[in-house]
Amino acid sequence: MTGFQRHTIADLFADIPLQPIAPDRLPDTPITGIVFDSRLIKPGCLFVALAGGTTDGHHFIPAAIERGAAAVVGQQALEISRVPYIQVPDSKEALAYLSAAYYGFPARRLTVIGVTGTDGKTTTCNLIYQIMLAAGLRAGVISTVNAVIGSEILDTGFHVTTPEAPDVQRFLSRMVTAGLTHVVLESTSHGLAQHRVTGCEFDIGVVTNITHEHLDYHGSYEGYRAAKARLFTGLAITRQKAQGNPRLGILNKDDNSYDYLHSVTQVNTLAYGLSTEADVWAEEVEYRPAGSRFLAVGPGFRQEIECNLVGDFNISNCLAAISATVVGLGVDPAVAARGIRALQGVPGRMESILMGQDFTAIVDFAHTPNALKVALQTVRKLTGGKVIAVFGSAGLRDRAKRRMMAEVSLELADISILTAEDPRTESLDDILGEMADAANGKGGVEGVNFLRVPDRGEAIRKAVQMAGPGDLVVACGKGHEQSMCFGTMEYAWDDRTAMKAALAEKLGISGPEMPKLPTL
Repeated sequence: MTGFQRHTIADLFADIPLQPIAPDRLPDTPITGIVFDSRLIKPGCLFVALAGGTTDGHHFIPAAIERGAAAVVGQQALEISRVPYIQVPDSKEALAYLSAAYYGFPARRLTVIGVTGTDGKTTTCNLIYQIMLAAGLRAGVISTVNAVIGSEILDTGFHVTTPEAPDVQRFLSRMVTAGLTHVVLESTSHGLAQHRVTGCEFDIGVVTNITHEHLDYHGSYEGYRAAKARLFTGLAITRQKAQGNPRLGILNKDDNSYDYLHSVTQVNTLAYGLSTEADVWAEEVEYRPAGSRFLAVGPGFRQEIECNLVGDFNISNCLAAISATVVGLGVDPAVAARGIRALQGVPGRMESILMGQDFTAIVDFAHTPNALKVALQTVRKLTGGKVIAVFGSAGLRDRAKRRMMAEVSLELADISILTAEDPRTESLDDILGEMADAANGKGGVEGVNFLRVPDRGEAIRKAVQMAGPGDLVVACGKGHEQSMCFGTMEYAWDDRTAMKAALAEKLGISGPEMPKLPTL
């Protein structure tokens, strides 16, 4: 990392609202970068030792010093003599604030819209982004898929979580340098709980929904909901900005989270939903094969919207985006409609794969019980034939999801194919066994309306081979992701490539090769 000016430890701590436990007097040691991975240390960097997770960064302090760390920040009481050591109450929070200070608090020069929720975050971010572009705003986006800074598109990692705090602040800094004025930032529950977006000084917070997910990490639905709520409680402490800041919470009136989030949000709120109980709602909804049309109604406006995304949930996502931009930013409703119409689709979200087949093939990211339910309800409306669903449930994650997803699919799909989805260090056979038990308990008959096919490529191939004219195959759970984890290794994987390979094989035409996984 390269800062914009000379920084010392004392300078950085002087600018943040987090006070060190020790020492009493901070050194004027120059800092050339902030790093939390000891393997990336370069001479002069400040190493921040993060606690928790699968490893404890405090164990790597000697390695960081050997590589040239100029100083170390951690939350354990340690005696280190070779370089200055600053103890803080929470090293993850310190990493976020120090990164923001290092880059000159770029969020203070941007209007920042945060989007959180269990499902629909990336789609809603893209809708907001497209509306801002249509309005002529110089906008960027940071999502779990990528960061878009002007014409530059940067990858943000293999899997679905907010980038770490130094990366977030670096992206924001590059946006400021590029002359951008607005950014929409996808904020996962892990990103909020682990302080990855602390210091981003949000102006508008948006929630899509809060359903069953990540309870392995957060412990309970209440803990998960509280992590999401940080986006909204933080709006009250956002500093005044030269360009102004609306400090507005956009809440989903149709979601169970509404009452709780409304009660904890200390700034103005706006409710969106599919009924007139909301402040911004939809009327005259028309469903179409490749999207929908509806009338968005809100304070002082009635605007026809044409959306290229299918399903009620995407109408809800559009209403969230309209609320954030039309009400929050003052964008003209007609301009918002133009921005929504410009979005043709989001990679891996209800993405149709067309290879000339006589049935429908879709790849979707649905990886939670609610998302799978909504996805299957949506695709059911797209076909009069069989619905064949391919999905799994991740290892080292909320185990209750396995049962719930199998039950949902048994109820809504004609055939469910249970397969791998990032088993990590768990036994894939055990994961599939739990899902199969749930399917049996729901009245399923293995070999008739559900199958176990451990290799994901073979599962997608099986689904495609089973599909007849007018049927629909949907592969859920991976979406846009570019890898799958077995053990501790990431293997290159793309559901869209796998679907194209399976279709090409069935049709006897040229196509991509089926990706290989260690399950074969």
